[in-house]
Amino acid sequence: MPSIRKTVSDVIRARYDDLTRAEKQLADSLLDNYPVSGLGSITTVAENAGVSTPTVARMVQKLGFKGYPEFQAHLHAELEATLSSPIAKHDRWAAKAPDGHVLNRFADVVMANMRQTLADLDTASFDAVATLLSERQRSLYFVGGRITSALADYLFTHMQVIRPNVTLMASRTGTWPQYVLNMRAGDVLVIFDIRRYETELARLAEMARAQGVAIILFTDAWASPVAKFAEHCFRIEIEAPSAWDSSVVILFVVEALIEAVQSKSWEETSARMKTLENLFEQTRLFRKPSE
Repeated sequence: MPSIRKTVSDVIRARYDDLTRAEKQLADSLLDNYPVSGLGSITTVAENAGVSTPTVARMVQKLGFKGYPEFQAHLHAELEATLSSPIAKHDRWAAKAPDGHVLNRFADVVMANMRQTLADLDTASFDAVATLLSERQRSLYFVGGRITSALADYLFTHMQVIRPNVTLMASRTGTWPQYVLNMRAGDVLVIFDIRRYETELARLAEMARAQGVAIILFTDAWASPVAKFAEHCFRIEIEAPSAWDSSVVILFVVEALIEAVQSKSWEETSARMKTLENLFEQTRLFRKPSE
C-alpha cells in the first residue's frame, strides 16, 4: 500500500508490466487525468476506461489495496495534500507541533526532507540533466510559479554566467507563447512547480513538448501535472512546520546541479567568469576593500 511519499500513480507505474491487457487499459485511463480520473464511483471509473467493474476491483487489489474504498481514500489524501492552502497547512502543523524552539522544529523537518529526497533521487537522471544543461548547442529556458519563480531566477543567474543562450521567462503568462515560438527541438525548458500547481505551467509544458523541447521539472513528492510532459523530474520533499512549503532541499539540488554543470566545461566557464569580472570592474558594481 502506498504512503504519502509513494503515490498511487507510483504504484501503478511500478506494477504496470504485471497487469493484464484490460488492467493496463484501466491504468492508462487513471494516469491520463490523475488523480481526478480515479475519484468517481467504481462504475464510472470502469466505464470511462472501457473495462468491467470487476476489472477495477481486481486491479486495485493487485496494487495492494484492500478494496476500491481504500484506493479512493489514498487518492483523496493526495489531492488534499496538493491543494492545501497556507492556512490549512498551518493549522495542521500547529495541532501536532513538537515542543522546542521553532529553529529546532524546522531543522528536524528539513533534515528529514533532505534524507528522503537523497534516498529517492536518481543519480543517473541527475547526471543526464547536468549534461543537457551543459550542451551549448541547446538554448535553455527557465520559469517558475508565484513562489518558485525565485528559484528559477536563481538557477538562471548562475547558468547565465556558465554558458550562453539562456533565457528567464517573464512571469506574465500572456507572453509565454512568444517564448515557445523561439524554442527549437532539442532546447531545454526548466520548470519549477510545487503545490498548489499552476495550470498555466502545465499548458506551457505541453506546448513546449510539442516543439520537441526537453522538459526538466522541479516539483514535490506528489508531482506537478507538468510531470507527464517532463523528460526528467526531480521530486523533492517540501514539508515544513509552517504555513509555507520549504524550498531548502530544492535549492540544495539546484546548487549541486550548478556545480555539476560548471565542472563539465570549467575551462570555458572560467573564461566567461574572468570576462564578467572585468565587466564588473568597469561598472564598479562591487565595493573594493580599500574604498
